[in-house]
Amino acid sequence: MTRQISPENCTATRREALPARLVAWYDRHYRRLPWRLPPDAIRAGRRPDPYRVWLSEIMLQQTTVGAVKPYFNAFTERWPTVADLAAADRDDVMKAWAGLGYYSRARNLKKCAEAVMTRHGGVFPETEQALKALPGIGDYTAAAVAAIAFGRPAAVVDGNVERVVTRLAAIETPLPAAKPEIKRIVAAMVPTTRPGDFAQAMMDLGATICTPRRPSCILCPVMGDCAAQRLGAAERFPLKAPKTEKPVREGAAFVAVRQDGAVLLRRRPDKGLLAGMSEVPTSGWTARCDGEKDTEAAPFPAQWSACGVVTHVFTHFTLRLSVYRAAVGHAAAADDHWWSRPEALNGEALPTVMKKAIEAAIPGATKAQHRAAGQ
Repeated sequence: MTRQISPENCTATRREALPARLVAWYDRHYRRLPWRLPPDAIRAGRRPDPYRVWLSEIMLQQTTVGAVKPYFNAFTERWPTVADLAAADRDDVMKAWAGLGYYSRARNLKKCAEAVMTRHGGVFPETEQALKALPGIGDYTAAAVAAIAFGRPAAVVDGNVERVVTRLAAIETPLPAAKPEIKRIVAAMVPTTRPGDFAQAMMDLGATICTPRRPSCILCPVMGDCAAQRLGAAERFPLKAPKTEKPVREGAAFVAVRQDGAVLLRRRPDKGLLAGMSEVPTSGWTARCDGEKDTEAAPFPAQWSACGVVTHVFTHFTLRLSVYRAAVGHAAAADDHWWSRPEALNGEALPTVMKKAIEAAIPGATKAQHRAAGQ
C-alpha cells in the first residue's frame, strides 16, 4: 500500500518537479566516479562511453563502489575498449576479476564483449530490448546502460533506488514483492531530459542521503515529497520479507607446498559454482551437499597437518572448510594441476574462499594481492 506517490496520483506537475529537483541536486553533489561523465559534460552534449558504463554496472552488481574502483581502473587500463576485452584471454579476465566475487559475471563479461563485436560490429546497441539479448545483461543493466550511455528514458532500479522509492511512497509491501510497484513509480517519474543523470541522481541520493540507517532527511532535495519522513519512520522502509536461514556446508581444502614455496593449484570445472576459477585441491563439497572434512579426501598421501577452519558466505549457503597443509618435495603436478610459485600466486584466478584457505595454511601468502586490489 502506498500513501503518497504512485503512478495514478503522480501528476504531470509532480513528474516534472521532483525529477527536476533531483537532477539539480545531482548537478551540485554528484559522486565523482571513474566511469562517470560530470553533469556539465552531459549538458554540453557529450555522451558517456557505453563500454565503461556497461563494465561498471556489471562490476557494481552485489559489490560496493569502493571495492569496484580499483578493479574498474585496472580493467580499463588493460582493456580500454570492448574490442580489447573481446580479444583478451579468458583466463586473464578471470584472474583480473579474482576477488570481486559472483564469478559468472566475469564469464558473461567476456561473452558479452565478444557478442558486441560479432553481432553489432563493436558498437553497443542503444535499446533495452537489444541490450537484454546480450549475455549477462538483465533488466536492470539494460535499463542503466540505455539511460546513462544513450539518454533513453528507462526506469533504472537498483537497491538504492528501491530504498528511496519505498520511503517516498511509504510502500508497505515487503521486498522483493514490492519490486514491480517500485518500478512502475520510477517509470512514471523518469524525465525525457537527462534520464541518465536522473537515474544516477536517484542512486546517489540512496547512497549518500537516503541511507539504510540514519538517513540525512534534512539534506534531501525531495524531503517534502517523502511520505515516510512525514510519518517519522524513514528507517522503517523498505520492509523486507523474513530471511530464510542459509544452510551450512562443510568440506576440506588441501594446501600442498613445494620446497621452493610453490602451491599446488587446479582449475575448477567450466560450469557450476566458481566455474573456471583456480583453487587448491578440495573435497567434493557443493552448494547442495557436504564434502569430506578429513585427510581421507586428500589428493595424495602426505603428512597433512590441520591449519584450522575457514568460513565463507556464498549467496545461498555458508561454507566451512577444514584446511590442511603438507610440505612436499619437487613433485610433478598432474595434467590438470600446476605449481604456482610464490611470485605468481598473487596473479592466479583465486576466489576469496581459496585465498582464505591458502592464508590459513601460509600466513601472508595472499596479502599482497589484497593490497593490490584495494581490499
